[in-house]
Amino acid sequence: MQRFTLQPVDDEGPVFSAPWEAQAFGLVIALHEQGLFNWDEWARQLSQQISLAQAEGDPDLGDTYYQHWLRALEQLLELKGLANYQEIGDVAALWREAYLHTPHGMPVELPSVE
Repeated sequence: MQRFTLQPVDDEGPVFSAPWEAQAFGLVIALHEQGLFNWDEWARQLSQQISLAQAEGDPDLGDTYYQHWLRALEQLLELKGLANYQEIGDVAALWREAYLHTPHGMPVELPSVE
């Protein structure tokens, strides 16, 4: 499996502190496997996002790694014409609302959009 610089790992592989991190990781892997981008493109975007965050004062303790991962994914989606920032923001807002209105212990689901 591909290893990514600065990615939190242990002897068994990637380490995630929250389910959304694993989901973001899986989404990037799935999009790569579909041929939407190559690893060099991904590495450039991820490296750029980490560098930007560090320049803005991120202490780089490992707890923000998957936030950089998401920003890199958003940037790649934009560059590839797969989604724009407005669409990404709209979907993020839908997820936020669904999360806030989902009873504890229940899966968070988006309403069907026709």
